Amino acid sequence: MDDILQQLRQDLDAAQDSKQLEQVRIKYLGRKGLITTLAKSTDFSRLSPEEKRSFGQRLNTLKSEAERLLAEAAARIQALEKDRVRRIAGLDLSLPSIDRRMGSIHPIALVQMELEEIFQGMGFRVLTGYEVELEYYNFDALNIPPDHPARDMQDTFWLENGMLLRTHTSANQVRALETYGVPLRAIFPGRCFRNEAIDASHENTFYQLEGLLVDRDISVAHLIAVMKTLLSQVFRREVTVRLRPGFFPFVEPGFELDVQCLICGGKGCSTCKQTGWIELIPCGLVHPKVLEYGRVDPQVYSGFAFGMGLTRLAMMKYGIPDIRLFNSGDIRFYEQFPAAF
Repeated sequence: MDDILQQLRQDLDAAQDSKQLEQVRIKYLGRKGLITTLAKSTDFSRLSPEEKRSFGQRLNTLKSEAERLLAEAAARIQALEKDRVRRIAGLDLSLPSIDRRMGSIHPIALVQMELEEIFQGMGFRVLTGYEVELEYYNFDALNIPPDHPARDMQDTFWLENGMLLRTHTSANQVRALETYGVPLRAIFPGRCFRNEAIDASHENTFYQLEGLLVDRDISVAHLIAVMKTLLSQVFRREVTVRLRPGFFPFVEPGFELDVQCLICGGKGCSTCKQTGWIELIPCGLVHPKVLEYGRVDPQVYSGFAFGMGLTRLAMMKYGIPDIRLFNSGDIRFYEQFPAAF
């Protein structure tokens, strides 16, 4: 028994990891281990009662001492392994990271968050729609029948099941009226898709924000008031705008609200196509047929709708000259923008 105990101590001192320690445990306390075999192989019939008692006590003591030594070795090896993990490649992984930079938010997301806050302050609710949309809500319910030339202006990605990738967030107008009824104030921010020829100011994947207000006795004056409030808060400075007639099948009358290019100050550049102006907010009074599609009586209620390109708005707000930078995936571009607006 003394020899077994001495050999156990030597084996435990040599063990350097959990796998080696387990091999030592099996060698001494396993089913065929030295201590287990010692108890099974002893011929107790040749021992006197006093020798049996003495042998049993010593065997129990040996087993208990072996378990104690194994427990101490396990604690030692566990501490060694933790220290080894902390010091991989000379690094103490328990220390805080040296590079603890804050992440940044995409500039389009920054603009969307800011607009949502502004419109919520004016009583508008924020609603999301479907990027894969039905033809009915994207075109028909907006007074754009299949033979209408306005469809040709929105080169559309059609799916094999007859649905499409929405070409504008205006597709949410009738959905919102059907769901919430009137009066209604809502904005619909989201991603849109068109088969565009990509250049400095056009992308095939871009972001819009559609707005809709329907109530009794709504006029163009209400529309202008909301647009002025919006622009003064977005740009936090005076901007030059112009309102000119524009045609959109789902509004009547329709307008184009342009903002003087903030990249070149109105002098003309590639972003504004040398005109000095950027088309920013198409808008107008909701067409009576659209109200009817939304199950609203146009004799009682009226409203206005507007849409703006979040992508173009971000270009104006942050002075970004090329729309292709937004989807470039270049982390150096995104790191230029603050973590919060």
